[in-house]
Amino acid sequence: MRHIERHRTSRIGWLRAAVLGANDGIVSTASLMLGVAAAHASQQTIMVTGIAGLVAGAMSMAAGEYVSVHSQADTENADLAREKAELAADPEAENRELTAIYVGRGLDQHLAQQVAAQLMTHDALGAHARDELGISEALSARPVQAALASAASFAVGAALPLVVAVFASGAGLSWWISGTSLVFLALLGAIAARAGGASPLTGAWRVTFWGALAMIITAGVGAVFGTTV
Repeated sequence: MRHIERHRTSRIGWLRAAVLGANDGIVSTASLMLGVAAAHASQQTIMVTGIAGLVAGAMSMAAGEYVSVHSQADTENADLAREKAELAADPEAENRELTAIYVGRGLDQHLAQQVAAQLMTHDALGAHARDELGISEALSARPVQAALASAASFAVGAALPLVVAVFASGAGLSWWISGTSLVFLALLGAIAARAGGASPLTGAWRVTFWGALAMIITAGVGAVFGTTV
């Protein structure tokens, strides 16, 4: 029977973008709403601020992820094109280069030559992409996937403090937004860490700490300007 293993590296592309988007959605929207609330704004103004932050943030995340990840993809494609040209111009030198890589990883010279020759016969460009350039299918850049994952997760994260603000009102609004947002962040950090194979407690603590710091600073700025304007 074939031994089947499930590795988490295939999740890196979408998991990173999704966690970043959801975290930013919660932190930035909750911080915006808390900053405006600290400036003694009305509940309607707080809601409008949150909705504007959701829309602007989702579009910004999508655009930013697409551009940054596309830059990575462009670099990978340029390196692959260069490697393809080198393989066509001097395959023997590329064979020696691949052999040296395998020797450096612990194979003896004869076995390294055999491995390099067989892999180059099967897929020369793929062998050099993986072992020389460090480019693999699981870790390759996917701009559209990253953009969609970031925008969707940001919108979902930003919607959470907005939903809380709909049902909370009065003097306790800021406490409800900040308290529930920290709970949401803790859950997000734990789930993301679990999906990536790390400690859920460490992930929850890390995300919650930075989220709380962002909300405290933004609320402080809102309180200062709310009393001087």
